[in-house]
Amino acid sequence: MAVSHLSDDEQMLIEAIQEIAREQVAPRAAEIDHTSQFPWDMKELLAQQDILAMLFPDEYGGIGSSELAVVMAIEELARYCATTSLILAVQQLGSLPIMLVGNEQQKSKYLPPLASGEWLAAFGLTEAGSGSDAAAMQTFAVRKSDKYILNGSKRFITNGGLAQVNSIFAITDPKVGTRGISAFIVEKDFPGFSVGRIEEKMGIKGSQTAELIFTDCEVPAENLLGREGDGFKFAMMTLDRTRPGVAAQAVGISQGALDLALSYAKQRIQFKKPIADNQGIQFMLADMATSVEAARLLVYNAAEMIDRGEPNFGKYSAIAKLYASDIAMEVTGDAVQILGGYGYMKEYPAERMMRDAKITQIYEGTNQIQRLIIARALLGEK
Repeated sequence: MAVSHLSDDEQMLIEAIQEIAREQVAPRAAEIDHTSQFPWDMKELLAQQDILAMLFPDEYGGIGSSELAVVMAIEELARYCATTSLILAVQQLGSLPIMLVGNEQQKSKYLPPLASGEWLAAFGLTEAGSGSDAAAMQTFAVRKSDKYILNGSKRFITNGGLAQVNSIFAITDPKVGTRGISAFIVEKDFPGFSVGRIEEKMGIKGSQTAELIFTDCEVPAENLLGREGDGFKFAMMTLDRTRPGVAAQAVGISQGALDLALSYAKQRIQFKKPIADNQGIQFMLADMATSVEAARLLVYNAAEMIDRGEPNFGKYSAIAKLYASDIAMEVTGDAVQILGGYGYMKEYPAERMMRDAKITQIYEGTNQIQRLIIARALLGEK
């Protein structure tokens, strides 16, 4: 699908990613899911093809792609393998606090190895007792001379234990709620940093999700992002900008499921004719296609609003994430239904797509939280 708002170079890159996804990512997807091992070969592929570099400005070793191009890249990868698409999406999530509010010294140190793919990034906000309620976090940081000492833990962290660079949020002033949260760049080899449990998950099984533990973890004071107390604001700024990536992942999964269902319906013979000849199946496919296209347009709209610098894009990011992820569950469920018994078997990717789709309704803000964001934006509009 050509998009006129891409530059010529971006259009060529997206076409290349489509081919890479089809020819190199797709054949690995089932094995990645089966082994539940992080696909280092896919990470290297994304690095070598400058796909990870899309996220970063030219001056730090990136290629400075638009947000529209980034979400399209995530979508194309997710069409075949949600885990591989997540490598790109989380590299953006973990790096964006540094890009948004980091000083020149921090950007120069951390962004080039992230742009090259030498280092992976992670984003540490969620804790065992604070998911949607970020203000309930218990990880705290105390300034001591030229260091901050962090104590606490983070839970359900994508790339946890693999990422060299972790954007971590911790309380520096417990008396003022979210205004007491600060943001830090924490390297995985800092003293006192360790990795706890590695989660076993329903979907995106090749992506490592881990607990991060801070035990008197020493973080240099220069690794504070921005000012003390601004961390929660930075986290929300980041999530507003990365939710379209989750939405794009959902669209990609949905498109992959639609492709599969359409191909199967043409080939599956029952009662001496393809099941695609049955109006009941045709209507299902038509509804699936309509929903996928609507979700895609919402995602592209949110991405273009970010590219244009529009101030109220957060509402549209939430709308895109909410709708696209709900549609991903619906469309993958319909794909399983169209494949019938085969849809329930691991011989076909429909059941994997359905399992992978579920997380898009949960991470980077549950869809219940997205509805709150949308409603508050509506009620606050003049």
